[in-house]
Amino acid sequence: MKRSLLVLSCALMLTVGIGAFGGAKKAEASAKTIILGVAGAHSGDLASYGLPSLEAAKLVVKAVNDAGGVNGAQVVISSQDDQCKPEFATNAAFKLVSDKATVVLGHICSGATKAALPIYKESNLVCMSPSATNPPLTQSGDYPNFFRTIASDDAQAALATNFAIGSLGLKKIAVIHDKGDYGKGFAEFAKEYIEKSGKAEVVLFEGVTPGAVDYSAVVQKIKASGADGVVFGGYHPEASKIVSQIRKKKLTIPFISDDGVKAQKFIDVAGEASEGVYATGPRDITGNPMYKVALDQYKATHDDEPGAFFFEAYSATQALLKAIEVAGSTDYDKIVEALRTHEVETPVGKIKFDSKGDAIGVGFSMYQVKDGAYQEVK
Repeated sequence: MKRSLLVLSCALMLTVGIGAFGGAKKAEASAKTIILGVAGAHSGDLASYGLPSLEAAKLVVKAVNDAGGVNGAQVVISSQDDQCKPEFATNAAFKLVSDKATVVLGHICSGATKAALPIYKESNLVCMSPSATNPPLTQSGDYPNFFRTIASDDAQAALATNFAIGSLGLKKIAVIHDKGDYGKGFAEFAKEYIEKSGKAEVVLFEGVTPGAVDYSAVVQKIKASGADGVVFGGYHPEASKIVSQIRKKKLTIPFISDDGVKAQKFIDVAGEASEGVYATGPRDITGNPMYKVALDQYKATHDDEPGAFFFEAYSATQALLKAIEVAGSTDYDKIVEALRTHEVETPVGKIKFDSKGDAIGVGFSMYQVKDGAYQEVK
């Protein structure tokens, strides 16, 4: 009888109906090593997003290998650092293809993911991201090899704008973004939804240059626009600077952002200016049985919290390896079919993927910084 990953992971007497990864080898399965590529920001300003995913992959792989591997094959990780930069992402993708990766966990940022996907597509290589939320990655139909365990930007932009207008009562909104695929995409959806609402107007739509030291010019434009709130699309390095400079100008208007800002790193850098900031993020998953398994695994060897997208990456790793097991093969078409037809119990829920590659049943919630930590807004 196959051993449950849940038991092996946490030594808890729980049963959640997950298929085991170990056990008898299926007829078509290869006994060769399975190579899990892990691509993302492992250094640089956005490493706080990429490193948790790498750690999640390591924990799942250890549990799977301890259980006997996948269809008798052991799993090894080949990690590639792209710093969330498209030009590095293509290099990482070529390296993983050269390393004969079986499947890929990553990339982290939407721009980097978009740059790497054509390479994986050409090589018939399944790629699954825990965090790349740009809608066209799945909705364009260009990348049938791409899957993700997080909802897309149109969903979180709708949540952000509905919250800004419905809950906060904002009427004049400044929409700011970092010009990237992720940040600008989120901002464009937010602008569209605000305008369609008929209850508020976009008084400023402005892009900023990532990595700049000073954002006083855009802050001055926000002030001059008469905005009663700001919606920002982008990542925490820019958001922390912008919100800090907004507060220095004595502007107390709400600042609402996306899951690229829902990170402890944003709070650490922005300090007191982060207090009260709103950000969308993956909905609360603490009630899922596998959430505790993953958290306990992490806590067994770490003193800190797992970090952004850890649970989404843990779920993606489980889904990828489970698909190989179900397929009984490392054949691309069979892995894709398994991802779309077989459910797997994960920290983000019991999931399978729709025809576009989006995980069915995942979504976003609104969070606010209170007393130095993000808390879900009920």
